[in-house]
Amino acid sequence: MCISSSRLPPAPPPRRTGGPVGWLRANLFSGPGNTLTTLALLAGLALLLPPVVRFLVTDAVWHGSSGEACRPEVAGHPVGACWAFIGAKINYLVYGSYPAAERWRPTLFFGLVALGTAWMLWLDAPRRGLGAVFVFGVGPLLSYGLLSGTPVLGLAPVATSLWGGILVTLVVSLVGIVASLPLGILLALGRRSTLPVLRYDCIGFIEFWRGVPLITVLFMANVMLPLFLPGDLTVDRLVRPLVGIALFASAYMAEVVRGGLQAIPEGQGRAALALGLTRWQALRLVVLPQALKVVVPGIVNTLIGLFKDTTLVSIVGLADFIRVLEAARADPRWAAPTIPATAYAFAALFYLAVCFSMARYAAFIERRLAAGERGRA
Repeated sequence: MCISSSRLPPAPPPRRTGGPVGWLRANLFSGPGNTLTTLALLAGLALLLPPVVRFLVTDAVWHGSSGEACRPEVAGHPVGACWAFIGAKINYLVYGSYPAAERWRPTLFFGLVALGTAWMLWLDAPRRGLGAVFVFGVGPLLSYGLLSGTPVLGLAPVATSLWGGILVTLVVSLVGIVASLPLGILLALGRRSTLPVLRYDCIGFIEFWRGVPLITVLFMANVMLPLFLPGDLTVDRLVRPLVGIALFASAYMAEVVRGGLQAIPEGQGRAALALGLTRWQALRLVVLPQALKVVVPGIVNTLIGLFKDTTLVSIVGLADFIRVLEAARADPRWAAPTIPATAYAFAALFYLAVCFSMARYAAFIERRLAAGERGRA
């Protein structure tokens, strides 16, 4: 048997698999289907993005004292978004009719919200247990006294009918978020209780609030609640929808948490009991943390939906962000063709920024929890 001594021709270099080119090939152009989909999406973006950029940036009017600056016949060129209108109305959009001399109080409230949010969302923050007490206990009481007024501290009373704009939207959404999570956890635990009375009461509560539209809840809280109270007892106009939203959101949150509890094997709780923990300790230290970790996407999705649903409070007369925006664009001094589109674009950007931030933080939490699981494995 003879063996040929001739050499094989050199092979071509391997295709590049790393760097931007490799990423594009692996994620966007990995096959005919992906390539066609990518090209179709790029064509759609090329068709939609230029006019959006022209309206929001290129042809936008950034300075002006009235709607005249945003008229094409005055500007002498096509006019896009009238950001001068937003700049002129920004204080009204943020504070509503809150007295100008007292607006430092809502500003301080925003600072307290930022402090509590950062304290709770920073996973490595010191004394996070104390932060939870601040967010769920001290913070709401302090914020209410600050915004509504506390004569003992020299703060003049400010009627809730003067609150408006982003302030009201933030108050309504924060009350719903802060109240719905603990109430939802309690309702989920009650629905899984072995006590029939407690279990069926929680089931009835959850099914009732899940079966009623939110707009109906708001009308019931705003119109019908005073009818069931004694004649000498009144409930503030802002507090009524806050109670309705908190109960409504807690019912949906309860079902999200219950899904997480059902995903945890029963052996987890039994193992904790076998180690000497009480049923409450096993639930608090073993079962519930795992269940909440499983349903992080569902919890965040519920909170995002709640934040956007706060726009419905304008229907029952509260001057939330959308209602104040509608009132601002009705100003005859700012009558211009692009004012309505500018107002709604600003509202869309505001809600998009908040909801996108919540979604990105939830994704960060999921990645961190997944990294922790891999590290323990």
